[in-house]
Amino acid sequence: MPKYHKAKLAKGFKYGKSLHENAMNVLIIGNGAREHALAWAAAQSEKVNVVFVAPGNGGTALMGGKVRNVPLKAIALDGLLAFAGQNNVDLTIVGSEQPLELGIVDLFRSAGRQIVGPTKAAARLESSKVFSKEFMQRHKIPTAGYHVFRNTISANNHIELTTTTYPQVIKASGLCAGKGVFIALDKEQAITANNALFEDRIFGNAADEVIIEDFLQGQEASVFALTDGIRYRLFLPAQDHKRIGNGDTGKNTGGMGAYAPAPLVTPEVLRKVEELIIQPTLKGMVEEGYPYTGFLYVGLMIDQGEPSVVEYNARLGDPETQVVLPLLKSDFITALQASVDGTLGEVPFEMHRKSASTVVIASGGYPDHYETGKAISIADEVAEMEDCLVFHAGTSYEAGRLTTAGGRVFSVTALGENLRESIDRAYLAVEKIGFEGAYYRTDIGAKAL
Repeated sequence: MPKYHKAKLAKGFKYGKSLHENAMNVLIIGNGAREHALAWAAAQSEKVNVVFVAPGNGGTALMGGKVRNVPLKAIALDGLLAFAGQNNVDLTIVGSEQPLELGIVDLFRSAGRQIVGPTKAAARLESSKVFSKEFMQRHKIPTAGYHVFRNTISANNHIELTTTTYPQVIKASGLCAGKGVFIALDKEQAITANNALFEDRIFGNAADEVIIEDFLQGQEASVFALTDGIRYRLFLPAQDHKRIGNGDTGKNTGGMGAYAPAPLVTPEVLRKVEELIIQPTLKGMVEEGYPYTGFLYVGLMIDQGEPSVVEYNARLGDPETQVVLPLLKSDFITALQASVDGTLGEVPFEMHRKSASTVVIASGGYPDHYETGKAISIADEVAEMEDCLVFHAGTSYEAGRLTTAGGRVFSVTALGENLRESIDRAYLAVEKIGFEGAYYRTDIGAKAL
């Protein structure tokens, strides 16, 4: 597995050169650590000539070799389509959720361009929690009981006038970058959450509809599928750490770390996930007229071996991508091409028999107010660490200077023969990366140990 860091991020690759006769140009859309991981996985394929990342970040800028940043925002759909045509892009991979909600897959397909992802209608599994809950209800897919509200009065009346057990989960229906969820421990907190969503509009139009649902007991886990609409292949199951503080305390974030495979998802649990959730989801989407293609993320709550759906995502998760992709042994691009061609059942999809852990280094103050523009230092020995991958999330590289540019700054991944080894390696690298105000959890993976 290639090591990478700074200018060595894709050591051995040269832009414009490939050993494969029909080498492909690939476009990846997004700017986080997930997209850096996607670029890393794509660049390892001999089938790939060049990997464009729009807009990318400091990490993808430093990869060199096959990888090049493109100064186009992920929501600039027409510009991205034009770029794909002008640069003979053979395959586009959508990393982030907003382009999917806006219909980038429909746009590219209408222009005859191959793209990995669901259509706008199918992406509603993520972009509308109301749609996804109603879909699960129609197809008898296990999930929490819920009610839908469209104004403050009806939502607060539900809290005031019904006999409710707490905690309750209150969610904005639309996209909120993983932050639109409140866990209300009592009536007062529930009303405060409703007012924040409907009256204060802290998530804008994403909270035009709000779901109040029962709190599911158990532990969370994530299962990812790649599908051509009918067939699917599974990555190794992962477990994310959403809360900002050790011991899963404090506010929800976009994710502070992850590991895979998650021992919580036993072979028997995974069988249930496939039979009760993934298969009826794909079958139901076909029956309702919008076959689902691309990556399907299923966020699970597992209680005494029984899985329920917390949420769907219409793309790979972050930071889980940073642990599941390094554990994929088969050629990533071959699998993606098969998902587009409808031949996914005919290609290998093999995993490494290892564990992977990733630790997110965030800006001080995240997920609330934080400062950017902080100079970053990375010890030279990180580049030589075995099976260690430093994925950039919120970084900028300009005029030879690497600085912070977001709330989550790095996702430091390490592989090991077992989970303990992968955790220790990841934290060893984390300690060698610094910037003013840097913060990270110190207990990633502890619950599995």
